[in-house]
Amino acid sequence: MEKLSPHQNIVVRRYKKGKHEEHGGAWKVAMADFALAMMALFLVLWVINSSNEQEREAISGYFQDPKAFEEGKLVPSKYVIDLGGSPTTSDNIAVSESIDPEKILQADEIESLADAIEQRRMEEMKAKIQAMITASPTLSPFKNQLLLDLTTEGLRLQIVDQTNRPMFDQGSAHLRYYSEDILWELAPMLSGLDHRLQITGHTDSSGIANQRDEDDVNWGLSSLRADSARRALMEAGVPKSQIAQVIGMGDTAPLKPDDPAAAVNRRISITLLNKSLDEGIKGRSGSDADIEFINGDDGEEDPRTPTINRTGTMLEELQERRNRADNPYDNPPNKEEVFW
Repeated sequence: MEKLSPHQNIVVRRYKKGKHEEHGGAWKVAMADFALAMMALFLVLWVINSSNEQEREAISGYFQDPKAFEEGKLVPSKYVIDLGGSPTTSDNIAVSESIDPEKILQADEIESLADAIEQRRMEEMKAKIQAMITASPTLSPFKNQLLLDLTTEGLRLQIVDQTNRPMFDQGSAHLRYYSEDILWELAPMLSGLDHRLQITGHTDSSGIANQRDEDDVNWGLSSLRADSARRALMEAGVPKSQIAQVIGMGDTAPLKPDDPAAAVNRRISITLLNKSLDEGIKGRSGSDADIEFINGDDGEEDPRTPTINRTGTMLEELQERRNRADNPYDNPPNKEEVFW
């Protein structure tokens, strides 16, 4: 046995007690979810208890098909075939996925909208022409003779006579030099627009004394003056395709009805036609299908001869009646009163 030293080392063993591990925060998330679920449950129970049967059906339908409700109200299904999700199968309406039926315009609404757009364009053109007249050294001295207004036909520009400044020589269709200057100044602006033109001539009521109405020279004079204005505009650059019609009105549309002999009644009107009237003028032209002829191109007679003797026509019926022995023309019922 080993002998112990007087200075023996003493070893003391000490054991540290283990600490508990710290818990994480997962339980807090679970507790929050549970509290939220309970709150939602009590909210649903409260809503069910405070609502009637109709409201509960609406709520149930919303959760089955939320798209079937707008602003809390039931709307018809947009499918032709009910797919089972909508709460109702009645009054189903087929709706295009790309077109909103509420935004589809009716024909009269489209026409009204087009008229409003064109009216606005006409007003813009009117302001543009007025500004050009004011700024032009050639036109500004005659601004009192240039009248602009919007009519049912379109934008009308009228060049009127004044007592000491007529457009034409008296009783003639010859333009004065300053009248030609006005038309030549207006032509570049008019040719740059996409509207066709109607040129109308007007006269006053003065004429030859004691002449018959059928011999009234104002009709021809107004037509010739309108054509003179047309010729001047075309010489200044207005193309023929832009001229819709040239009209002579005589003295039938005076600018001052209470004074038909006034100088302002003698005028030339240049109207930028709106779409509806322009289409009406274009519609006056006929087509080959509208006319029938007796003979074709191979016939000996002129193929342009109209069909006036076809079987069944009114002319043939009248001719047969005329050829009868008892026709009312040769045998009038009141023979004793016949004096021809």
